[in-house]
Amino acid sequence: MIPPGRFFCADAARERDDPFAGTAPYGTVWVLIEFRRGWPANGYDGLALDPGTKALVYSAAQAHRARILLVRRHGRRRPDDGGRWAVLRHDGFGGLRQRWGAWHRDEDLARIAAALDAPGEPGLPPVVLVCAHGTHDTCCAVRGRPVGAVLSGRWPDLVWECTHVGGDRFAANVVVVPDGVYYGNLDARSAVTVVEEHLADRIHADHLRGYTTLRPPQQAAVAGLLGRFGPASRYAYDVIGTVRDQQGWRVRVGYRADRARGFDVEVRARRTPPHRLTCRGPADSSALVYDVTSIRDDRI
Repeated sequence: MIPPGRFFCADAARERDDPFAGTAPYGTVWVLIEFRRGWPANGYDGLALDPGTKALVYSAAQAHRARILLVRRHGRRRPDDGGRWAVLRHDGFGGLRQRWGAWHRDEDLARIAAALDAPGEPGLPPVVLVCAHGTHDTCCAVRGRPVGAVLSGRWPDLVWECTHVGGDRFAANVVVVPDGVYYGNLDARSAVTVVEEHLADRIHADHLRGYTTLRPPQQAAVAGLLGRFGPASRYAYDVIGTVRDQQGWRVRVGYRADRARGFDVEVRARRTPPHRLTCRGPADSSALVYDVTSIRDDRI
């Protein structure tokens, strides 16, 4: 139940049973900047960095359509300046690359621009991001920080807390990059199971918001297949084509384990009634929801 006198968007979303398949924002490149001091509500945009360096990193990220996230390890640490930075890239099937560096002065961050133009190193373990951006949305801290604590205790080298990733009402949100997989509606117990299964290359539908390499109807289609047929590898399903019609989308999906097998997944979109969707949101708004209406299994 929602506590009397106080609004929490994640509690409200759970009471409404808001669907979340198809809500992962599209993207294939991420810039991570370790920042141990307090995070502004607008993340990187609000940092008081050297203006020239800040603009250079921002324009380079825009050119590559990269998302900039501030990160930190869970727990209290000295608020020293500097830390690590990373550029993580998903270049398609198997094309997962990372480049890491360190910064002590603002000007050191200029190296991010060059790293965005470089291919990066393959074969590194994924990064697990937990949104804990409380100055952006209360639920991200209330639900995100306990998840960050338990995941950091289990995988201290992989897990970082991060700034806003989108979908505050689905907190706690976890994003695995550069795999490009969004999970939501997590708590301390379910987060451990989800990450454990992800690291074993078994993606479940239960908490899956979507793959960032796909568009929302395609994300919903793959989530529908995982829900129907059970957990599978991150790359078990290939979206071969998507056709838009008056009713919605028909998403054609191939199955890597059996090239002769394929699926036609029908997806429809609908608008929800207006609700307050974030803790700080001043007005009600509707959300776009993607429903899988049919799955046809055949042979290609």
